[in-house]
Amino acid sequence: MTRRFKAIAFDLDGTLVDSVPDLAAAVNGMMMELNLELTSEDQVRSWVGNGAEVLVQRALKWSTAESPQPSMLAEALAVFMRHYDLHLNQHSRLYPSVKATLAQLHLQGYQMAIVTNKPQQFIKPLLKAFGIEAYFSLILGGDTLPKKKPDPLPLTHILEQWQLENYQLLMVGDSKNDILAAKAASIASIGLTYGYNYGEDIGLCGPDAVFDNFHHIENWVNAQS
Repeated sequence: MTRRFKAIAFDLDGTLVDSVPDLAAAVNGMMMELNLELTSEDQVRSWVGNGAEVLVQRALKWSTAESPQPSMLAEALAVFMRHYDLHLNQHSRLYPSVKATLAQLHLQGYQMAIVTNKPQQFIKPLLKAFGIEAYFSLILGGDTLPKKKPDPLPLTHILEQWQLENYQLLMVGDSKNDILAAKAASIASIGLTYGYNYGEDIGLCGPDAVFDNFHHIENWVNAQS
């Protein structure tokens, strides 16, 4: 049987790694330094998914009840990035079955990429800390290209780089940003229910499959022809 997919793009936060504990620590480090009200881990969980700048913007707006001025946002973002660099993998954890499933997919010859809205500087250290860096031959962060998810650019970039047809690439993620980007790039997608999707059912975005556990991906991918 000829396999349909040759490559798989994975989101990072909320898909491979539960990074909210460290993101929340960094947000609160920023808030403390700026003399603003501290927030909760659950609150931060609802803000994640659109990159660091939007996360900081949401935190500031929550605390001050108004949209931050560009100068305030720039200052706060720099403080957040410094704190997150310190907290990167202190409390974050891989989700169940992630490492074993990635190892199997790698052994089976799938090309794999990271497509995340997280700033590029944090991605490799995080992957390395969890021992999964070697599985990915391409890493795209939120600031790697001119546009990020839900724009299709990161996925069309992979199609061009790896000379793939649209049907040969799969996007796996936990957020509507992942599914919308996949649809805009005319590729298939899998939605995972356990991540960060602003409290919404990932199935409502219309991915090709929805799973509660990462290990189901391997069987589904290999069943496609």
